[in-house]
Amino acid sequence: MKPQPQRFLDPQVLAGISTLDLVARTVVDGFVSGLHRSPDFGFSQEFAEYRPYTPGDDPRHIDWNVFARTERTYLKRYHGETNTLLSILMDTSASMRYSTTNLSKLDYARFLGASLAYLANQQRDAFGLLLFDEGIREYIPASSRFGQLPNMLHAMDRAVEGTQTDFEAPLLHFRQFTRRRGIVAILSDFYVDPAALVKMVEPIRYRGNDVVLFHILDPREISPNFKDIQLFVDMETERKLEVSPEYLRGPYMRRMQTHLDSIAAECRRSGLDYMLMPTDKPLDAGLREYLTIRQGRL
Repeated sequence: MKPQPQRFLDPQVLAGISTLDLVARTVVDGFVSGLHRSPDFGFSQEFAEYRPYTPGDDPRHIDWNVFARTERTYLKRYHGETNTLLSILMDTSASMRYSTTNLSKLDYARFLGASLAYLANQQRDAFGLLLFDEGIREYIPASSRFGQLPNMLHAMDRAVEGTQTDFEAPLLHFRQFTRRRGIVAILSDFYVDPAALVKMVEPIRYRGNDVVLFHILDPREISPNFKDIQLFVDMETERKLEVSPEYLRGPYMRRMQTHLDSIAAECRRSGLDYMLMPTDKPLDAGLREYLTIRQGRL
């Protein structure tokens, strides 16, 4: 069967979906469907609901619905086959409110966090949530018990933009109250010195956790296309700055690229995963890209 072209989910379309649960289900369905279409993609140990059939496997566990759609044979994986712990640390500071579309960075973080939680729930793995700005706004300890997913989705849904960002307090709290090793996903716009950021995150990595930084930015923060002089207001400090289009196209873009390159380099040096996730990037494509990177390291 000839592979079908991949169709990714536009985040702006997701913004029109009524509930966070349905957003997560839509993203994960597209993500899993894309994995089934890919003849070269191997499934990671963390977020795979299926694994390829091999001779000697019990055929009673074959998912014939998947076979009917893809003509490829997969086995469902059941409770007890994985024991991953997923912790989602989500930045809800004031800067996450920024948007040049109808989807803010916080909305995108909600969609991504909900999708990760939905995937973990599919695996029957334990997962938890920490919402923070300059302090801890909500903490849900990791669990695989019934009701954990709606509890987390509700917490993400009611999260509001807070004040300034301070990574030190939430990361310290996380280290103090989380003992099991697992995957730690940090969702933020990371407006902080890259070296200082990684220094704060490294102790989590040293405890044996796999850490991924999902860097969420509005596309216009990366590549502004304003034609007139703009008055920018810092959402966290309320400082104001008048900026010309020439500055945005020149020095600003160079400084932003340096910042992005520095975070990526610091993460590589410390063994952290890093994913730049502009809010116009399809979430299912981003998840697939991340898991492809992880697959290469397993």
